[in-house]
Amino acid sequence: MMKKKSISASKASLFFFLCQMISALDVPLDSKLLEELSQPPTITQQSPKDYIVDPRENIVIQCEAKGKPPPSFSWTRNGTHFDIDKDELVTMKPNSGTLVINIMNGGKAEAYEGVYQCTARNERGAAISNNIVIRPSRSPLWTKEKLEPNQVREGDSLVLHCRPPVGLPPPIIFWMDNAFQRLPQSERVSQGLNGDLYFSNVQPEDTREDYICYARFNHTQTIQQKQPISVKVFSTKPVTERPPILLTPTGTTSNKVELRGNVLLLECIAAGLPTPVIRWIKEGGELPANRTFFENFKKTLKIIDVSEADSGNYKCIARNILGSTHHVISVTVKAAPYWITAPRNLVLSPGEDGSLICRANGNPKPSISWLSNGVPIAIAPEDPSRKVDGDTIIFSAVQERSSAVYQCNASNEYGYLLANAFVNVLAEPPRILTPANKLYQVILDSPALIDCAYFGSPKPEIEWFKGVKGSILRGNEYVFHDNGTLEIPVAQKDSSGTYTCVARNELGKIQNEVQLEVKDPTLIIKQPEYKVIQRYGHVSFECIIKHDSTLIPTVIWLKDNDELPDDERFLVGKDNLTIMNVTDKDDGTYTCIVNTTLDSVSASAVLTVVAAPPTPAIIYARPNPPFDLELTGQLERSIELSWIPGDENNSPITSFVIEYEDGLHEPGVWHYQTEVPGSQTTVQLKLSPYVNYSFRVIAVNEIGRSQPSEPSEQYLTKSANPDENPSNVQGIGSEPDNLVITWESLKGFQSNGPGLQYKVSWRQKDVDDEWTSVVVANVSKYIVSGTPTFVPYEIKVQALNDLGYAPEPSEVIGHSGEDLPMVAPGNVQVHVINSTLAKVHWDPVPLKSVRGHLQGYKVYYWKVQSLSRRSKRHIEKKILTFRGNKTFGMLPGLEPYSSYKLNVRVVNGKGEGPASPDKVFKTPEGVPSSPSFLKITNPTLDSLTLEWGSPTHPNGILISYILKFQPINNTHELGPLVEIRIPANESSLILKNLNYSTRYKFYFNAQTSVGSGSQITEEAVTIMDEAMASRQVDIATQGWFIGLMCAVALLILILLIVCFIRRNKGGKYPVKEKEDAHADPEIQPMKEDDGTFGEYSDAEDHKPLKKGSRTPSDRTVKKEDSDDSLVDYGEGVNGQFNEDGSFIGQYSGKKEKEPAEGNESSEAPSPVNAMNSFV
Repeated sequence: MMKKKSISASKASLFFFLCQMISALDVPLDSKLLEELSQPPTITQQSPKDYIVDPRENIVIQCEAKGKPPPSFSWTRNGTHFDIDKDELVTMKPNSGTLVINIMNGGKAEAYEGVYQCTARNERGAAISNNIVIRPSRSPLWTKEKLEPNQVREGDSLVLHCRPPVGLPPPIIFWMDNAFQRLPQSERVSQGLNGDLYFSNVQPEDTREDYICYARFNHTQTIQQKQPISVKVFSTKPVTERPPILLTPTGTTSNKVELRGNVLLLECIAAGLPTPVIRWIKEGGELPANRTFFENFKKTLKIIDVSEADSGNYKCIARNILGSTHHVISVTVKAAPYWITAPRNLVLSPGEDGSLICRANGNPKPSISWLSNGVPIAIAPEDPSRKVDGDTIIFSAVQERSSAVYQCNASNEYGYLLANAFVNVLAEPPRILTPANKLYQVILDSPALIDCAYFGSPKPEIEWFKGVKGSILRGNEYVFHDNGTLEIPVAQKDSSGTYTCVARNELGKIQNEVQLEVKDPTLIIKQPEYKVIQRYGHVSFECIIKHDSTLIPTVIWLKDNDELPDDERFLVGKDNLTIMNVTDKDDGTYTCIVNTTLDSVSASAVLTVVAAPPTPAIIYARPNPPFDLELTGQLERSIELSWIPGDENNSPITSFVIEYEDGLHEPGVWHYQTEVPGSQTTVQLKLSPYVNYSFRVIAVNEIGRSQPSEPSEQYLTKSANPDENPSNVQGIGSEPDNLVITWESLKGFQSNGPGLQYKVSWRQKDVDDEWTSVVVANVSKYIVSGTPTFVPYEIKVQALNDLGYAPEPSEVIGHSGEDLPMVAPGNVQVHVINSTLAKVHWDPVPLKSVRGHLQGYKVYYWKVQSLSRRSKRHIEKKILTFRGNKTFGMLPGLEPYSSYKLNVRVVNGKGEGPASPDKVFKTPEGVPSSPSFLKITNPTLDSLTLEWGSPTHPNGILISYILKFQPINNTHELGPLVEIRIPANESSLILKNLNYSTRYKFYFNAQTSVGSGSQITEEAVTIMDEAMASRQVDIATQGWFIGLMCAVALLILILLIVCFIRRNKGGKYPVKEKEDAHADPEIQPMKEDDGTFGEYSDAEDHKPLKKGSRTPSDRTVKKEDSDDSLVDYGEGVNGQFNEDGSFIGQYSGKKEKEPAEGNESSEAPSPVNAMNSFV
């Protein structure tokens, strides 16, 4: 793919001029070449000829030029040299000829009015700019004048004169009122080209005092305002109608001169009542089509881009119902000079001939004059090779000194043209600009164009050769173009190869080689076919292609020559298009377009959608196996496999699995190769050398996998050098004096050919220069004996077969065998952090003494004895491993107040080294564990006996025990806490003066000098007083108590019976009558809206209870309430009988229990408690 060349802005204009060259030499637009070639100056940018500047801003006069070497700049002002160094307000931009006049620092623009011209000069000539006339813009104020009110009769015409001040450039005129709103214009009222406001006839609504003319000076962004004009229209009845008369132009004829290329504006404004209509014609001709426009309600005729052919008489006709009038404008189109043939740059070789032509036209015809390097040619230095013949300069046998810049000036009374054209005489040896070894690719039987872009002065001769030492190309089978390009009209396979281009002139010779590759064309070997498909079915169009293996094709599908619809039903595979759930709108022509970087082919087919028949029962099953497997495009390392899918059995095929069999190495064993989407029926498969391939395809849908297809034909790939080397190469010694080199062997198909072997190479790192090698076969390990202990080796294993070696393998670093470390760590120090944690430090051993891979350090530590018991026990050594080259570690989980020993050993892959000398350290005291047990025995009315065991782990010297206890009442509330300190040598205690029949909770722990340990808790109860117990038993068994309980039960039963009877009859309870008499609002029933006010009906059962009724919200009956309590029917435990025997309280009608007031007891109810609650 060709890259776009980035060309700097500084060369852009140079390119522009060079591309216009007409000469014996064409200079290619090669940036590197252009930078090296000498060139006279060329003006690339300049200010306009008539340059109006803002007097408030700095004046910038542009002059940019290019050349080789870069040109210098100078200026003239009003025909004389302008010395910018003498004027501190004038500066020239660096590397430029542009002038900046600093008006904003005190300068006056009027002082710099004049005609400026820039000259750009280098050693090969001088170019000049146009004459640039600098004029500051002007926006003068209106002269003060006294405006009289206009008194106008209705129906008369009126002209309001604007007469704006003369500005530079002329202002834009518009009319507005005091509110800065534009005055509406129409066929009756309009503004003329001179700015005046014309009324064809006035109407009463034209009366106003604020007709204001505004002049906008765009250059200075200022607006000047004329004094308001007053118009008063007075009416006379009736209003007299008038025929048309012209307000402008006056008379019957006038003349108009316009310049070629400008816009011609002709105007006719008429007075009359009714308002006249204007029409335009050209006498003896037609108004020019496409260039004629009517403006200002057809009062203005506008013709753009006028030419001499537009000269003639133009008539405007004003007409109303009373008559017409007309005016003829004689238009003459003159022309400032314009180019017919502008002079173009000329590049010549020494001794060549050439010419500069300057032809211009105009009206009147312009005169032609020549300058050389900015000087009139008549007084310029003579050049014997130059001859001036009117508008042509002829050059003969030029030399390098003939280089110059010529100016052609064409002028008449309406303007001038100035053009610079240089003559550049160059002597250059040949250069070939086409990149070396450039690759050209073409399709077989198509033309091949091989470039040889060149430059030289004189112009080089070009010759072509095929091959490095081939003969010169001649004959009809080649076409040789003037620009050096070689064309092969019909490229064949044997056209591929190296082509050499030779360019030579009298100053030298050069050659360049390029490459041509001829590619096979892209073909569609299976085109899409016409399909008729039922609605809601699915269809697939095939587009199987064959292409050159080095080209990458892209396949595009179109529907009716447009992009496919953006619809997920359209599935585009590698070589097919599948449309799922087809609808009527899918009807149309489908085109497969195949593009490569070199060619393009296409094929189309029509899809017709028809109505679907009645839908039978759908049976889903696994797909049938694919068939008709075909191998195409056989190459050494790839092949294309295609197949035809079997019936999908109503479940779309989601994918195809491709498997292969290697009949050479593993016959009968099928291996997974790849998987492709279900819409794809071809796949490009990568192959390995020296494998006898067979392929089969399995279709997959949602139901499952099909049976494998029949195997394809076999394809035996050629043998080749191995592509890869064994992986996972390692070098690890098994003994101190050997090196075991291991690797993962290549699989059969990875051998790429017969005779697979391995070249094993090794050398001691930084010691041996030469490799030691051995070739082995059918193994994946080799042992090198007699090596020093644990030294690094460089190792590599390379595969080879009968055809040669695999690529050079990468080196790995291995080590010979390890031996046990020789030295123990030294300077072992222990820092005890607290009673259970210590930190151990040691010095690392020298790496050479490790004699293997340093894996870390092991710290062995063990408890010797407990300092509190002075008794030894079985020694249990603990081990902590610290990975890597650490020199410290933490020892957690130590027992307080104990003596420990430790040592440190270094570890490598072989094992552990010798231990360091044992280091003894002691841990300080800690808090003890809880006492081993706490028993409470011998309960009496006021005492308890406590016994305990000492802590299992005292963790120091015990100094005391701490006992805390507190009573627990019937509601499980805790009483005051009592604390007792007990000497450490005690193991029991009798607590006296306790309360009888009371539960106590005990907290017990031990103490060392460090603090208290964890506590153990127990609970116990003192026994009950015997006299009180016997009294309670006597009361509970008394006959009067039993009789009382029976009477209460009987009364409750009677009340229940009465309650149910009265409720069924709808009557009132006596208590209700008393409630009605007292009218106590606190006990009035709440229901009022259903006519049952004051009655206790069934509907009332679901009303909330009145104040005093505290039925639980969850409607549960408290377990501890007495079953026989009057609370079941009253408002609470305070219910009473009145004098008349009625029960005071509201009947709830519900058998729900209330929670008892006060503290509830968790104990089971007893007769004594029941009696106490009743009393």
